[in-house]
Amino acid sequence: MEREMNFFDLCVACWHALGRACKALGCLLARALRLTYRYWWLVLLCVALGVAAALYYTRRDNVIYRVNAVAVLNGPTVQQFEQAFMPLRSAQQLPPESPLQSWLYDKKLRCFETYRVIDCLHDSVADYIDFKNSSSPTDTVNVQMQDRLCLQFRIKHRDLDMIPAVEQEVMTFLNANPSMQGAYKTYMMNMLEQVRFNHSQVEKLDSLTDQYYFHSNPGSEPLNSVRNGLVFMGDWRVHLFLGDIYAHQNRTFRMDQRLQLATAPVVLENHFTVDSKPVNGRRKFVILFFLLGWIGACVLAELIDRRKAIAAWFAQ
Repeated sequence: MEREMNFFDLCVACWHALGRACKALGCLLARALRLTYRYWWLVLLCVALGVAAALYYTRRDNVIYRVNAVAVLNGPTVQQFEQAFMPLRSAQQLPPESPLQSWLYDKKLRCFETYRVIDCLHDSVADYIDFKNSSSPTDTVNVQMQDRLCLQFRIKHRDLDMIPAVEQEVMTFLNANPSMQGAYKTYMMNMLEQVRFNHSQVEKLDSLTDQYYFHSNPGSEPLNSVRNGLVFMGDWRVHLFLGDIYAHQNRTFRMDQRLQLATAPVVLENHFTVDSKPVNGRRKFVILFFLLGWIGACVLAELIDRRKAIAAWFAQ
């Protein structure tokens, strides 16, 4: 009679499976070392070819760098921006007169991507860029910003002097999108109304404060002094509007600054900058190609070692 497997039986089965996997891996490694010793000349040749290929691929002109910039969206949503950015990512449906098409076709530019910008404190200040795409849209702590995106592409070392021209062409292409232009016009109308309202409220708040504290007599005793944001009037105290004034002026300043920077549907917060860590670093690729050469040599050595059995199987 069969009995059901409990948790302890499952742990034992997993342990036995892990032991068999480790034993098989050890036998495979021992076989590879044996083949390496017997066919050392083949292994040496393949490893040398692999290292030579790595050195050629990582020579100065072939080194590939990531180039990043943070874009500010003045009106367009992230979805609208992704739609406008799609031709750059797929290298299709680009204007024929744009140099971007020839640059992408000639492989001078590659791997156009976008990454979300994360606001950790939910204070509308960018904290870091999610290059691993591990953030969640429903996260209420590390919030994905709705008005900023990181733009990235890859370029070889020999073409680094093209970056200013690439930046200009990319921004021209994105800002010419009709849906982005429509969203930008609506955004600017709302922004101008908010700026006018903020400035009018600043004037009203200043006049209200001046009238209440300096041109009226709210208490029976005259105004004596002002200390630490408090007005002392005899035996009672009244808080000044300093906190409200400062908060409103800070908001007005931010809105004015945002309006001054909103010169197009998409503007760059910083110019495209080159990441100092290359994609194909020499040390990493030499090790990688060394291992690939050794594995390939072991496979060829195994085929040579079993050539008679393979020939007999084909002769059947």
